[in-house]
Amino acid sequence: MQMNRAAWAIVLSTLSVASLAAENWPQFRGTQGGVASDSPSLPATWSRTENVVWRVQIPGRSWSSPVVWGDHVFVTSVVNLKTPVEPLKPASEYRGRSWNGPLDEKSIATTADAHQWMLYDVDFATGRIRWERILQTAVPAQPVHQKNTYFSETPVTDGERVYVYSASIGIFAFDMVGTLVWSKPMTPAKTRGGWGAASSPALHHGRLYVVNDNEERSYLAAYETNDGREVWRIDRDERTNWSTPLIWENTLRTEIVTTGTGRVRSYDMNGRPLWDIARMSVLTVPTPLARHGLLFVSAGYIQDTNRPVYAVRPGATGDISLKPGERQNDYIAWSHPQTSSYQPSPIVVGDYYYTLLDRGFLTCHDARTGREIYGRQRISAESSGFTASPWSYNGKIFALSEDGDTFVIQAGPEFKLLGKNSLDEMSMATPAVANESLILRTANTLYRITSASR
Repeated sequence: MQMNRAAWAIVLSTLSVASLAAENWPQFRGTQGGVASDSPSLPATWSRTENVVWRVQIPGRSWSSPVVWGDHVFVTSVVNLKTPVEPLKPASEYRGRSWNGPLDEKSIATTADAHQWMLYDVDFATGRIRWERILQTAVPAQPVHQKNTYFSETPVTDGERVYVYSASIGIFAFDMVGTLVWSKPMTPAKTRGGWGAASSPALHHGRLYVVNDNEERSYLAAYETNDGREVWRIDRDERTNWSTPLIWENTLRTEIVTTGTGRVRSYDMNGRPLWDIARMSVLTVPTPLARHGLLFVSAGYIQDTNRPVYAVRPGATGDISLKPGERQNDYIAWSHPQTSSYQPSPIVVGDYYYTLLDRGFLTCHDARTGREIYGRQRISAESSGFTASPWSYNGKIFALSEDGDTFVIQAGPEFKLLGKNSLDEMSMATPAVANESLILRTANTLYRITSASR
């Protein structure tokens, strides 16, 4: 039977869209929770010069991640107009003393200097800054934790526009040539300890979803991507959190999954509550992910004895919290009470669920059952702390330390360290993987790294 021309056109269009989606990295951690399509061109080794196509200095300071669509690499930053920030060395060189960056867990940074919130469009092929836009010029209205920045939220893009959200200043939508399409200014709310915000927006079928958990009035809101109209907003019984929401498309429905100190909460696409799980961790940072028909949610502040991981089945309704002594129920396939990381989000590679712990250990569990495959394995005695989330391709897991060292680890049931790639500069942003390249951001520099012939 021959396929008619219209049917062939639909097939080819579908294949083209699928291929494009596989090559882009449109949001924080991509579309597959940090896992990229395998390619022989993706690098396993690099340095400041080896396998580097280009590197470009990004003014200012930000720990937001780059996102990629086609030949566009979008990255944000905040530039101090009066006092240039110092180039940051590896994190280990700052430990035990005060400075204007991260690592002091109890301190905040304040400034009376005017700053500019910036968006840059970097040409994927050359590293040239194609265009830059000033989102706002102002003195920061709130302080920020020294392990945060004034602009740590990662943009999202659908290939027609790039959407930039900052809890400090609002939402901005630009087309791909840098024209402002719409904006929604926002007044910053107080955050816990004056530590600032970091939750990135989520994008799904023409709507942008924002979680803003703060000390004044927390909420989840949906906006139309074509004009910025607020479609709905619901209050959340939460205080400050830093986790990015996940749009979970499962076999039964599509849900907006949010984590918080008080509860994990899932909503339908109109903001109606679906289910929840009580009591996470005192501070909640990791982003949920979905794999093998399960949803994985976690939170693990280092000083909290409650550092849970839950694997949730689709279809839940109401309060599905575990009772004392339980590890599973009808909708929680498995759980562990004390295995989550504090800041890095987990990753599922193949059949295994990996947790990168902030202090330099990796654990592995069976993703479907929660069975421990191996317990804490020290990545390296040389490693500093870890803030960036891990990523994976070609049967390897990559873990970027605050020192700018990326440790390459064999994926699978046995822990094996394969190598270390050093950039000798502080790094806390999670990289992007697109078009057979790694786009990696350090404190001062954006790199495109690939093993492909150039």
